[in-house]
Amino acid sequence: MKHRIERDSMGGVKVPQKAVYGAQTQRAVDNFPISNLKIPKRIIYALTELKKSCCIVNNNLGLLDNNKKKHIIIATEKILSGEYDNQFPIDIFQTGSGTSSNMNVNEVLSTITSTISKTKIHPNDDINKSQSSNDIFPSAIHLSASLQINNELMPAIDYLIKIIKTKQQKIKHIVKTGRTHLMDAMPITMGQELSGWLQQLTDAKKSIQNSLQDLQKLAVGGTAVGTGINAPQDFGKYVTDNLTTRLKINFKPADNYFTALSSTGAILQTSGALKGLATAIIKISNDLRWMNCGPLSGISEITLPALQPGSSIMPGKINPVLPEAASMVAVQVSANDYAITSASQSGNFQLNVMLPLMAYNLTQSIEILTNICPLLADKAIADFVVNEEHIKSSLDKNPILITALNQKIGYELGAKIAKTAYKLKKPILDVAYEMTDLSKEELKKYLNPSNLTNE
Repeated sequence: MKHRIERDSMGGVKVPQKAVYGAQTQRAVDNFPISNLKIPKRIIYALTELKKSCCIVNNNLGLLDNNKKKHIIIATEKILSGEYDNQFPIDIFQTGSGTSSNMNVNEVLSTITSTISKTKIHPNDDINKSQSSNDIFPSAIHLSASLQINNELMPAIDYLIKIIKTKQQKIKHIVKTGRTHLMDAMPITMGQELSGWLQQLTDAKKSIQNSLQDLQKLAVGGTAVGTGINAPQDFGKYVTDNLTTRLKINFKPADNYFTALSSTGAILQTSGALKGLATAIIKISNDLRWMNCGPLSGISEITLPALQPGSSIMPGKINPVLPEAASMVAVQVSANDYAITSASQSGNFQLNVMLPLMAYNLTQSIEILTNICPLLADKAIADFVVNEEHIKSSLDKNPILITALNQKIGYELGAKIAKTAYKLKKPILDVAYEMTDLSKEELKKYLNPSNLTNE
């Protein structure tokens, strides 16, 4: 590979001849060959959007001339188009402030702009003007996550809710055996069961929406330590106003820059809300897997769509692969939240130094939740078939129905009737008729499963 020599404040360094980045990026590549996990493109694009807004504001304030502004804007558009995606090679395990990736973006923009403008554009003095990695990188995390949640995750959650509501209306009349501790309990309708799913998702969505209030507040303007050194007064307000106009999301400057640089509370809150959604998804997935289990020796209340062969050795076996994938997504989101929680504790004095790790995990959590919601809706919930005959057969034999007679015959006699029905494998109605003085008409009224659901 051919190389050229690029220089920074530490001296010269060999950079691949075709690389658009410069010395500081190469130093980070050399220093951190750790995981081969790169800073997500979404974070790179968020940094670029911030550079674009900062450029516009610097120009409006007379700090950057029109020619530089014009060509920097063109350069940002080239990055946002994906044309330079291969120029951001830095590992997520790098300097904890994200300085390496901020300079990576600065250097690529500098090179592109210098080339098209035929004017020397400096990565620090021009591209990074009125900024610091310490305020720009956390701002990029907030910006990226806000865009992902507003534009992608929320519609995905809404779609899953819509599909469950549609399914609920189709099967709401079906009465089934309820279960607690995985054991037979009093009957419920399938509509009631799905209403629990819907409420979990609605609550999770509300928590995520609430987290956006703080996530959409950006650290830009705080620069190095929160004092705003080398940035004009109200620079953060001007930048967030520009972002709001361009991206159609209401961004604001942070309430306190010292908090914004050293504490990652908004990221932590958002991650926790995402874990809430993951918890709802794993609950739904568990219910689907259990209701589908069998088909001959299990509960077999529903049949999920057959998506692929389930075994390399057992012909004809079909597994609940989509709920399994959804469960793994939920576990990964929970693991990401643990990493973010631990990283959030690394605020020391005026800076948190685990920002790239949080950027990667938060981005991944939003992305995989966004992807799994419509898959769970379309490939598991929309078209599962309810095995009504099997459900009715199991329900009619459920001795727990005797609970409805507690006030008539007492708990002790009810327990004896239930145990007898279990032992003899007889319908509870027949055993209750034999062991009480109630008529069959009364028993049919009290033990009718539909009457016990409070529907």
